[in-house]
Amino acid sequence: SGIEEIPGIERTEGVCGGAACVVRTRIPVWLLESYRRAGTSEAELLTMYPTLRAEDLQHAWWYADSHRQEIERWIKANEAA
Repeated sequence: SGIEEIPGIERTEGVCGGAACVVRTRIPVWLLESYRRAGTSEAELLTMYPTLRAEDLQHAWWYADSHRQEIERWIKANEAA
């Protein structure tokens, strides 16, 4: 819920554990954000994930910046995994 305000990001029951993902992909926003925090450039991300477009990254950053607590929970949960 509340995800409709970010274009290009969707949450689907049963896909990536229900994490917010870039549309048309199974790439979770938290994963992209964890790469960004580690210093991975947008150009590197676009090379690593050829299905991503530059606008997808803009949507992901917008989502990550406006849903910080949710993204923190996903990153922490997956670091522990």
